[in-house]
Amino acid sequence: MDRHGGACAVMTIYLDYQATTPPAPEVFDVMAPLLRDQFANPHSAHRLGRAAAAQIDVAREEVMRLLPPDGRLLFTSGATEALNMAIQGIGAGRIVTIATEHAAVLDTVDALARDGREVTVLPVGPGGLVDMDAARQAIAPGVALVAAMLVNNEIGVVQPVEVLAELAHAAGALFLCDAVQGYGRVPIPPSCDMIAISGHKIHGPKGIGALWIRDGMTLRPLIHGGRQEGGLRSGTLSPALCAGLGMAARLMRERADTDRAHVESLWQRARTLFSNWALNGDADRRYHGNLNLRRDGIDGSRLLSDCRNVAFSLGSACASGSGRPSHVLRSLGLSDRQARGSVRIGFGRYTTQAELEDAAQVINKAAGMQGAPR
Repeated sequence: MDRHGGACAVMTIYLDYQATTPPAPEVFDVMAPLLRDQFANPHSAHRLGRAAAAQIDVAREEVMRLLPPDGRLLFTSGATEALNMAIQGIGAGRIVTIATEHAAVLDTVDALARDGREVTVLPVGPGGLVDMDAARQAIAPGVALVAAMLVNNEIGVVQPVEVLAELAHAAGALFLCDAVQGYGRVPIPPSCDMIAISGHKIHGPKGIGALWIRDGMTLRPLIHGGRQEGGLRSGTLSPALCAGLGMAARLMRERADTDRAHVESLWQRARTLFSNWALNGDADRRYHGNLNLRRDGIDGSRLLSDCRNVAFSLGSACASGSGRPSHVLRSLGLSDRQARGSVRIGFGRYTTQAELEDAAQVINKAAGMQGAPR
């Protein structure tokens, strides 16, 4: 049985924490009554509606406790919507971002560029860190927004977002931080103007995220209707999803030290278990729950197929099945062959060392068979 009493995952070791995280049991517990019994519309004025709205208020406060104090939080359907709200909602001006950003950012700025918006995409070095000389040159007066990911979803590299935010402000621009992989794990600089997060990346439910906006900022709404969420995000909120995100955020705060120590111990063990693989991304400036590896002579897709009882990935879940090499790995200067020979192993709160060791044995054996002479 798995830890929730199900039998479906009995033989599978889950090492794909960047794609999604296992929901915390406490999240199920707080959501169930709101789905089953307390089902009122939180925007209704009657007693039951106000009670549901109160649950949302509690959740909002919990999420805010890991964010700067001088802002407001808008609940969304996820980080993709939050990032779109931030990027499409700002005024005129050039947008600057980084080549290794998530598709939710890159595809959005590309769509704006096709409509005539000026966009600059900054290169990264071999370790995945932004080219700061290019950043200093590009972030100049006339820029409206700088958007950067705190922790890269594919290679785990931590970008210098505080420095980028300072450059943005010096140029009169706003700074948007994609904190999906970093919220609760890596400190978020208080100099950010907007911050996007996602519930299912922090042991919460899917279908819920949030955009934090600094006080005094205004955005153009993308969705029109009932003017919920301060008029910026119309639509009926789900008290259950909001409460689930709030509980997940609370656990990220309360368990921060324990989670960090656990991930560090897994990282140290993983580096030994996969010592004959090369690490993709900077070895020092990174979140240690993300291990992106490559090995000569390996076909990642075939390896994934050969290791049926280990759930890991070849990169972003959003790009899986596209057949194209990862844009993140190609941005590091890797060849198509090297990119296709790379895998991403993600672990965290509920991963045991025994699971990691068993998975490494399976992966290394399959990789060895691929690389053996024919």
